[in-house]
Amino acid sequence: MAMNESYNAIHNTKNVFVLAICQALFFSGRTLTFFAAALIAISMLGDNLSLATAPVTMMLVGTSVGTLPAAYLMRAWGRKWGFAFGSAIGCVGALIAGQAVAMDSFVLFNIGLLISGVYGGFAQQYRFAAAEVAPKHLKEKNVSIVIALSVFGAFVGPETALLAKNWISGVPFQGAFWVLAIFNALSGIIILAAKMPKLSTQEFEDTGRPLKTIMASPTFIIAVIAALFGYVVMNFLMVVTPITMETLKTVVFSHDNIKLVIQWHVVGMFLPGFVTGHLIKKFGVVRIIATGAAILLSSVLVALSGLTFVHFLAALVLLGIGWNFTFTGATILVTEVHSPAERAKVQGTNDFILFTGLACSSLMAGSVYHFFGWDWVNYAMLPVILTILLSALWLRSVRRKEQEALKAAAAQ
Repeated sequence: MAMNESYNAIHNTKNVFVLAICQALFFSGRTLTFFAAALIAISMLGDNLSLATAPVTMMLVGTSVGTLPAAYLMRAWGRKWGFAFGSAIGCVGALIAGQAVAMDSFVLFNIGLLISGVYGGFAQQYRFAAAEVAPKHLKEKNVSIVIALSVFGAFVGPETALLAKNWISGVPFQGAFWVLAIFNALSGIIILAAKMPKLSTQEFEDTGRPLKTIMASPTFIIAVIAALFGYVVMNFLMVVTPITMETLKTVVFSHDNIKLVIQWHVVGMFLPGFVTGHLIKKFGVVRIIATGAAILLSSVLVALSGLTFVHFLAALVLLGIGWNFTFTGATILVTEVHSPAERAKVQGTNDFILFTGLACSSLMAGSVYHFFGWDWVNYAMLPVILTILLSALWLRSVRRKEQEALKAAAAQ
């Protein structure tokens, strides 16, 4: 028994390490893309910035498109080979985007990021894989650690984008997308070291409860609201921040200033992950989601209070921390509502809703900024944040009533 526990602990540690490295590579590529794509879009579009967020939007559309196929391919092939296949798609997309930069083709650049974004539909399931390979008492810790390792992307992504900016003479940032292709390829190779069991024959043949039944549960509803709305707030402000800082006429920010804001935003997104799992176990997932909503609100208030470097920096750090709490909490909630046989359809549907909403919000962010300005980008997020907070309080009320009903039944 002791040997089995030791063996399982070793494999859990190895799997979490592999998944965390792959997550770090994936998010290094994401931050590289967020940073470089905004600057490339500005140079390609000129004065009309209404489509400045289109490249990031296309990347998110690709992620949305990839979510359901990723879930069902992993159900059939297993996590490991599904992740490797997704990495290969991401590599191809990055190479196309790099070539588009050389050709100065905005349309082809968007196509490349769309294809590269499909890999995100696979990579977003690293966090679910971490929960599945963990003993029950380590589930929250595994998920938060894998999400936390994305913090390396805060430095690796923007730094490599700037380092590779002039690799190819006369074509700024083309080299950054060669680096993105390398990141994606490496994650596909490294994941092969993981040991993640496939579904048993019985689990594979069992389709579980109808998806409609699972989606009607309060836990699933709040998981979707917390993840989607928390991500919408984060994405809305993050994709517009580099554009705002680059185009402000009252203040001049260097690319190093913009890089630092994005870097520390990503630190805020992922560094708390080293303790978020512990906080969820101690205070409960609903309280952490509600706290995340409060921190998102503070981010918006800071952003509205000024346009200095410090304001942008503080607002984006708070934005990252608030997102971490809502997103990690939502991930834990999703894992509570499905059996192994149901996980593909539940996780795939959750991520499809999430990234479809994100893609829409990303394109809207550019239009809101172009027509109404930075302040209204922030004002638009206030009702979204309020929805997260109220929904978390509703779930807390539902769970209290369920506990009281169980106690009353036990007393009888």
